[in-house]
Amino acid sequence: MTCSSAPIAAEHELRKYIRDLPDYPSPGITFRDITPLLANPYAFKLAISELGNLVPDGTAFIAGMEARGFIFGSALAQHLDVGFIPVRKAGKLPPPVKSYTYELEYGTATVEMRDGAVPAGAHVVLLDDVLATGGTARAGVTLLEQVGANVTTALFLMELLGLEGRDQLKGRAVATLMAL
Repeated sequence: MTCSSAPIAAEHELRKYIRDLPDYPSPGITFRDITPLLANPYAFKLAISELGNLVPDGTAFIAGMEARGFIFGSALAQHLDVGFIPVRKAGKLPPPVKSYTYELEYGTATVEMRDGAVPAGAHVVLLDDVLATGGTARAGVTLLEQVGANVTTALFLMELLGLEGRDQLKGRAVATLMAL
């Protein structure tokens, strides 16, 4: 497993565009709002460029987790001239789909992708905006691997430290632009 991150200067510059909202959505939680980064063309372009630097050579597809992974994933795929695969919440794609159900703290969730979206053995990078506890990322990686993808890297705009999300991705390369 490798761990990568953006150069310190880029991380410092991008951090200016992340708004911290203490006690949202509940007391004791600090929400990291990325909308200022998305609204600023300089910051968004810098984020996409820096994410691109963390994508291994030979990547054929960027798979983006719903919903904010779609924003970064589609822009990154276009930037790198590779395909984009949306990994959706259950019931959002027309059939046929492949799905994977995983455990949450208080129930289950399911992620889906279009059946046949990834050729067997294709090198894929899974992208989401935040790595927190890692459950959703693990589900996305598992689904992609079940359909035959070679997931080379799990890539995130930011990682919330102290939540041990990387533990859910053991044995896989994990790369982030910011650690908060």
